[in-house]
Amino acid sequence: MSTITTEELAETTLLRFATAGSVDDGKSTLVGRLLHDSKSVLTDQLEAVERVSASRGQEAPDLALLTDGLRAEREQGITIDVAYRYFATPRRRFILADTPGHVQYTRNMVTGASTAELTVILVDARNGVVEQTRRHAAIAALLRVPHVVLAVNKMDLVGYEESVFAAIAEEFTAYATELGVPEVTAIPISALVGDNVVEASANMDWYGGPTVLEHLETVPVAHDLSHCHARLPVQYVIRPQSADHPDYRGYAGQIAAGSFRVGEQVTVLPSGRSTKITGIDLLGEPVEVAWTTQSVTLLLQDDIDISRGDLIVPSKDAPPTTQDIEATVCHVADAPLTVGHRVLLKHGTRTVKAIVKDIPSRLTLDDLSLHPHPGQLVANDIGRVKIRTAEALPVDSYAASRRTGSFILIDPNDGTTLTAGMVGESFASPEPVKDETDEGWHF
Repeated sequence: MSTITTEELAETTLLRFATAGSVDDGKSTLVGRLLHDSKSVLTDQLEAVERVSASRGQEAPDLALLTDGLRAEREQGITIDVAYRYFATPRRRFILADTPGHVQYTRNMVTGASTAELTVILVDARNGVVEQTRRHAAIAALLRVPHVVLAVNKMDLVGYEESVFAAIAEEFTAYATELGVPEVTAIPISALVGDNVVEASANMDWYGGPTVLEHLETVPVAHDLSHCHARLPVQYVIRPQSADHPDYRGYAGQIAAGSFRVGEQVTVLPSGRSTKITGIDLLGEPVEVAWTTQSVTLLLQDDIDISRGDLIVPSKDAPPTTQDIEATVCHVADAPLTVGHRVLLKHGTRTVKAIVKDIPSRLTLDDLSLHPHPGQLVANDIGRVKIRTAEALPVDSYAASRRTGSFILIDPNDGTTLTAGMVGESFASPEPVKDETDEGWHF
């Protein structure tokens, strides 16, 4: 592979993607193979992996060690934390989140997939679709990940049989379609050997589709900001005490969605007060326009009472404020979430007191049926909740914005993250997410 120049790198697009699957399906090996065969591994990293592999009596390097960085992961042979890797090819740059497969660490899969534009779900060809496969597909559907790749791994252990691959692909695709996943691409691979990861496999001439890397390089990535609902959660109010700027008052934060322009009429929520943007500072320099993920300071025409947690939005596109939120959630804590549970709800930069008024249903992953009024959600459950907040919040639907349509519930006693929520979400909803560059949740 040729060396990538700075000019070529600047022109490439960025794809955020996550890997998921059940324990021992080969996620870390796939990631290691992808990095190794795409020449994205430094020499000293590869030498370290070769030394560790040799000390274990392994003849070939264990490429899973390129991502399983925690000592506990290497000792147990499983992924526990989310391992982020950054690499590039001449066609595209990548941010990869290798997420855990063990059911105990499903919460970390939610973290990794919340920012993803594509999810690779691995299945062991010997085992087929299992419960954790269905759980990861359900989470990808709820998070509205636009593209899902089914990687049927360990094809070398089933004799590279096309019928095995076809049966698994058919079962998974049918399940994902019921969930409302808009697109599934199935690829037969052997991460250990390298079949169809970066190079096409000579062992599966019956497969005529792309390799994993070819698909990652060519899948459409939409960063169209023109249809996003512009949102700026205020993080800081900046008032420098200096003679040069005696009247400076700026409202700083990272733009969650859309774009803002000097001269635009905006509204501050939840107060509802309106004013006009008179200036935008980006990295200490004035600019006329700023957009999603940029950290900026807005200067406003009127002296309005604004503090951390407020939301600045275009006046013509202001979301409603409400104290009653209905959402689909993934419960990530060991302690159950129950009706009547008093919690803290964090939405954007604002945290308010709230109470769980009702849990209307819990999703059964086997057949996608809804168990009515379960009374509680336990770790890794997916269900619907109704929440009443102590203060009105400006919330979007998750379909409109992955950032301002999401929230987390926090235990007020010890600060533990309990639940990740998506406002208004339900299954089998085909509407696409409009802003795919959001930063997602961080537990």
